[in-house]
Amino acid sequence: MENFDKIKIIAHIHTDFPEKFGIPRQSGMTSSLSRIVFEKEYRCEESLRGIDGYSHLWLIWKFSESECKKWSPTVRPPRLGGNKRMGVFATRSPFRPNPIGLSSVELVSVEKTAEEGSILVVRGADMLNGTPIYDIKPYLSFTDSHADAKCGFSDKTRGYSIEIDFPEELQKGIESDKLKVIKELLTQDPRPGYINDPKRVYGMSYSGLEIRFSVSEGVLHVKEVSSRKG
Repeated sequence: MENFDKIKIIAHIHTDFPEKFGIPRQSGMTSSLSRIVFEKEYRCEESLRGIDGYSHLWLIWKFSESECKKWSPTVRPPRLGGNKRMGVFATRSPFRPNPIGLSSVELVSVEKTAEEGSILVVRGADMLNGTPIYDIKPYLSFTDSHADAKCGFSDKTRGYSIEIDFPEELQKGIESDKLKVIKELLTQDPRPGYINDPKRVYGMSYSGLEIRFSVSEGVLHVKEVSSRKG
C-alpha cells in the first residue's frame, strides 16, 4: 500500500513566467504558450495515445513555492482587496493544507522531439516555469462545464480589468504574440489587492523581459521595458 500513498511527478511545465508576480490568477486568461516535458519514466508514446483528440486538458500540479508551514482555515483573496477573509476551501488560494493546483489549458499540439520525447504544447497555463505536474486528464465539456454554475464572490470580480497606457516606443521590438500576452497580463492588474500606492513602481517578468509600471487614478502606466537579467 505504500506506493499508493506517494504522489509521483510525471512532468514539468516550461512557461514564460520566471517569477510568481504577474502570473495570471486563473488558467485560460492569457494566450501564453507553454511546453509540458515528461519525466523519463513517463516518456511513453502509448500513454498519449488519443490525447490529440481533445482540445483541452486538466493539469493537476504542485504549488512548488507556496507550501504552507501552518494551515489556516481562512485566506485573503487579492480580488477582494486583500483585506477580507474567506474560507480557504471557498477560494483557489495557493496557501492550502496540500499544495495542489488545478488548471484547465488548451492543447495546441503534441510534438515529437529527439531529446525529450513527445511533449505537449498548451495555451493558457497559470503556472511558474518549472512547475511539477502530478497528472493530466482530458477536459470533457459535457460534464466539466456547467453554464448555470454559481461562482460565489468570483462572480462579482471576474469582469475586473484595468486600462493600460503602453507607449508605442516601449512596444517596439517585442514579438507580436509576446506583446499580446503582456497586454493581457497588465489588463488583469498584477498588483497585490492590498497595495494602492500611485508612487510605487512594480516590476513584472515575462519571456525574458522586465516590464516596470505604476498605477494611478485607475490607469496602469508602463514606464520601462528591458531585457531581464539573470
